[in-house]
Amino acid sequence: MILIGQYDSPFVRRVAIALTLYDMQYEHRPWSAFSDAAKIAPYNPLCRVPTLVLDSGDALIESTMILDYLDEQAGDARAMIASGGQERRQALKVCALATGFADKAVALLYERVLHKEKSQSWLDRCTGQVERVLNALEADRAARATPYWFGDAIGHADIAVACALRFAREAHPEIFSPTRWPTLIGHSDRCEGLPVFRAIAQPLNPPR
Repeated sequence: MILIGQYDSPFVRRVAIALTLYDMQYEHRPWSAFSDAAKIAPYNPLCRVPTLVLDSGDALIESTMILDYLDEQAGDARAMIASGGQERRQALKVCALATGFADKAVALLYERVLHKEKSQSWLDRCTGQVERVLNALEADRAARATPYWFGDAIGHADIAVACALRFAREAHPEIFSPTRWPTLIGHSDRCEGLPVFRAIAQPLNPPR
């Protein structure tokens, strides 16, 4: 398999971490959706990352779709998410909130670095969405006493939140402070201390 995309993307990174935890071998092509769009296009007409090219030649796009495939290959006993029921719905909701606020954090970064004329209403809207999601995730995680979000073992929810938080903290440090979202920050820091998170990491490299 070939994973396309750079590890400073929270979406690429969550896929790479899952691949590694599942012990699935892959080749990494750290192509940028901006400077390497022509290379990505034959695999993904959206020219977006992550893109996972299977050994069959089929290309999977979007991190949620890719992880669904990886879970299927891993099997229910190893999958890092419940196979059904309320726990699966709760985990998918946490993942959706995490990837959603990561999307908004990316939009904020693009507005700042790519546009000479900034839209303050857009900046305020995205910042408000990020902060509301962080408030909701903070309350959800604080209500759980387990080492990880849904028990004793790491799951997709933990990975999605940690990857999104690392990106947001690097891209928008002005939003964060030591007293805001302490449970989430602690959760993210514990995940970032794991060997797989340390191995699959890249400093933020914004487009220019």
